[in-house]
Amino acid sequence: MPRSSLTYAISIALMESKPVYISISCNLAGVQHPTFSRQPVPYSLSPRLSNLKSLEAAVKITAEFLNAAVKPVLVGCPKLRVAKAKSAFVELADASGYPLAVMPAAKGQVPETHPHFIGTYWGAVSTAFCAEIVESADAYLFAGPIFNDYSSVGYSLLLKKEKAIIVQPNRVTLANGPTFGCVLMKDFLEALAKKVKHNPTSLENYRHIFVPEGVPLKSAPNEPLRVNVLFKHIQGMLTDDTAVIAETGDSWFNCQKLKLPEKCGYEFQMQYGSIGWSVGATLGYAQATPEKRLISCIGDGSFQVTAQDVSTMIRNGQNPIIFLINNGGYTIEVEIHDGPYNVIKNWNYTGLVDALHNGEGKCWTTKVKTEEEAGEAIKTALGPKKDCLCFIEIIVHKDDTSKELLEWGSRVSAANSRPPNPQ
Repeated sequence: MPRSSLTYAISIALMESKPVYISISCNLAGVQHPTFSRQPVPYSLSPRLSNLKSLEAAVKITAEFLNAAVKPVLVGCPKLRVAKAKSAFVELADASGYPLAVMPAAKGQVPETHPHFIGTYWGAVSTAFCAEIVESADAYLFAGPIFNDYSSVGYSLLLKKEKAIIVQPNRVTLANGPTFGCVLMKDFLEALAKKVKHNPTSLENYRHIFVPEGVPLKSAPNEPLRVNVLFKHIQGMLTDDTAVIAETGDSWFNCQKLKLPEKCGYEFQMQYGSIGWSVGATLGYAQATPEKRLISCIGDGSFQVTAQDVSTMIRNGQNPIIFLINNGGYTIEVEIHDGPYNVIKNWNYTGLVDALHNGEGKCWTTKVKTEEEAGEAIKTALGPKKDCLCFIEIIVHKDDTSKELLEWGSRVSAANSRPPNPQ
């Protein structure tokens, strides 16, 4: 690979906030090259700038649109991060008085402690009262959305294009009107915050209808553990020094309901619905942010795909808390398209991790079947085993799922079974 190609790849990674793939032949990696024999030359990237005329026009027409609305709302979306516009989005919420929701893949991108925060907008499986406010609005600004079958709950969102302002990292589209290119999201949101009128109508409407959610019933002594009871205990574990990794599956929905402290990290991958993603993500996140204690919620089917990454976690001295939720199969796939292939061979999961540990490094495992055992396991993981990788196998009933998964699965299943559209 020429040095220019290497430089180009690194520059793309920095500019786009995305990974790049660099491959160097094994017979070249150790070869001395004269360009590396001297001190490195400082390298700088030309900053990306908005087209000022386009920015000014986009802000003007958007401000007029929002200021004419009676009950506008804001929805934060996953591309806020790559656009480096999270602070600008919160600034707009502060200035406008609008309620602030997030799409599921943007959870953790804006502070849930913000006074305007109303939860996750995810169509029929949204946080209680959130979808009603978003979908009844007469104007909604989506900052960095990705609309696919999963994020739209089988394309069932009750949104209207003529009410929507779609802000992507480098362009703005207004309802059925124009699209403005060469407009950086961060610049646009900051400028818009200075032009919009304060309008808390939708936020006040939300507060009128909001009713605090209930808590799971306390388990009877030795009653089999329920998933919603487990997540009640996980909620109590969250602090500014923790981060949550939510695996594809029912953990998507259960983790969405967690209330995140302001600095608590959160990672959630739904663009591809990659089963097994969270095990490698736990390894990478723990390596990059050793100051955080990771809490990873992983299904048994997903874990079987990438289980070997736990070995590297132990070798690197990482201390995540992994909740392996064992319900005997691919539960999310059961709700989308059931079949015998969704029932998997059960493993001795703690035995497997103990074998990977093999007496080298710090690792602690346990099996949990009741709420009492779950409480004791969490107490141990946070106390005497706080420096260890803690692997807690949670054994639950195969049909113990969130109501959100049942609703989401039926809608995605219906979308997937549509007849082909002849072209």
